[in-house]
Amino acid sequence: MKKWVPSFLAIAALVCATTNASAAFPLRSPQVAFNNGVLQGYFNVVDPGIATNGGQLDAQIWAVAVTGNTDFTLVLKQGAGNASSIGVYNGAAASPPLYQVFPPAAVSGWYATLHFAAGNLIVSLFDQNSVFQGQTTYLGVNQNDFGFYDAGPCGTWYSQDVRNGGPQMLAWASPGTPGDYWLAFAPCHYNGNNTFADLVINVQSVKPTPVHSSTWGAVKGLYH
Repeated sequence: MKKWVPSFLAIAALVCATTNASAAFPLRSPQVAFNNGVLQGYFNVVDPGIATNGGQLDAQIWAVAVTGNTDFTLVLKQGAGNASSIGVYNGAAASPPLYQVFPPAAVSGWYATLHFAAGNLIVSLFDQNSVFQGQTTYLGVNQNDFGFYDAGPCGTWYSQDVRNGGPQMLAWASPGTPGDYWLAFAPCHYNGNNTFADLVINVQSVKPTPVHSSTWGAVKGLYH
């Protein structure tokens, strides 16, 4: 099996939402046990106050902010894509198509602007030197019911636990920035030894929707 090297993503909004982060999601119950040392150390630097054990949110399906802000930006902050395709999907679909944002070849510094409009998603991609790489329009993307996915050598994992048979993505709210969230994926099948530090995403300007299932610098540094 291919050895995974940590890669870190950050997603920053063009306009910050006014949603209160701490009130938007319920906490996960129970909290997911994992090898949290690496991720906790990272959060201690970039967003102090996050408790990786105890502060996990039940944030599996998302929607654009009620303020009408339908634009946000995704930045591959640290590390390469490690042969992973990263993007979004429709949360309610039985077999959802994957709407790629970052291709496997993306490296640190690549970023994409996302715009939801009339049931479509427009993704504009740029490299680490802000050179335009192209634009893709995806039809039929539900701006009020979407999730995040990571597809790599170990398989395709979704932000919804029920699609994976267990947790593959954990989420936290930023203590200092309302509307700011952190998502962390385990690239291979969950077990208690996962660090969830291989793929980390910072999300702004979206709000959570109820989950229907069985059961890093600061933002200004992202644009350097």
